[in-house]
Amino acid sequence: MTGVREAVVAEARAWIGTPYRHQASLRGAGADCLGLLRGVWRAVLGPEPEVPPPYTRDWAEASRVDAFAAAAARHLRPLEPAAAQPGDVLLFRWRDGLPAKHAGILTAPGRFVHAYEGSGVVESPLVPAWRRRLAGAYAFPGADD
Repeated sequence: MTGVREAVVAEARAWIGTPYRHQASLRGAGADCLGLLRGVWRAVLGPEPEVPPPYTRDWAEASRVDAFAAAAARHLRPLEPAAAQPGDVLLFRWRDGLPAKHAGILTAPGRFVHAYEGSGVVESPLVPAWRRRLAGAYAFPGADD
C-alpha cells in the first residue's frame, strides 16, 4: 500500500463514529457518504477540487444522472473494481439502472468505511449484497500502484 492509500485508510477510520448528517462533512460532527470522501480528501490531499451543489436525499432517483460517477472520474483515477486496494473509493448503486448513489473507502480486503443513514460512519464487511451493488472503483490522486 502506498503512503497515500495508508493515509486515506487511517483518515477514513478516524471518522468512524461520526453521526450521519445529510450534506455534512465534518469529522465527529456529521457526514454523509459524500461528506466522508470530501473530509478524507481535505485531510490527506488538501483543499477540495470541487464543492458539490446542494442535493436532496433522492437526487439520483429524481435526476437519473450519474453525477457521483462523473465527479469521481473528474478527480479520481478509475479502476477495475477487482483491482481496488485499501485506500480506494468504491461507488455503489442501490438498484440496477439507477445512478451510483453511495460511496465508501476500502480499508482492507473485504472491508470498507462508509457513512450510512441510521448508523453514521461505520466500517462494514464488503459482503455479497454490497458487492452486487458495486458500480465502480477509483484511486485518489497520488495512490500509485
